[in-house]
Amino acid sequence: MFRRKTLILSDVLKHYLREEGLETPLLQHRLIEAWEEVAGKTVAKYTTEKYIQNQTLFVKISNPALRQDLSMMRSQLVCRLNEKVESMVISDIRFF
Repeated sequence: MFRRKTLILSDVLKHYLREEGLETPLLQHRLIEAWEEVAGKTVAKYTTEKYIQNQTLFVKISNPALRQDLSMMRSQLVCRLNEKVESMVISDIRFF
């Protein structure tokens, strides 16, 4: 009998995404989409813009008091967001 090398489909997809350079953009998109779930619906109401540049998540918050509160929780939010996508995507958050 022949022994075949079988692979798990998720491993094949991960390898393909990594080879084609699509893994990082996909993880960044997932992290941005997870913002509402991690930060909460109330915070999401005041969030107007989100983007990632150089491993830093930039979030525009329209309420100055909320912006200050979130600035004090930066490290916790970074950990929660990275845990949500199961990868180290960002290292910092900047609120503006």
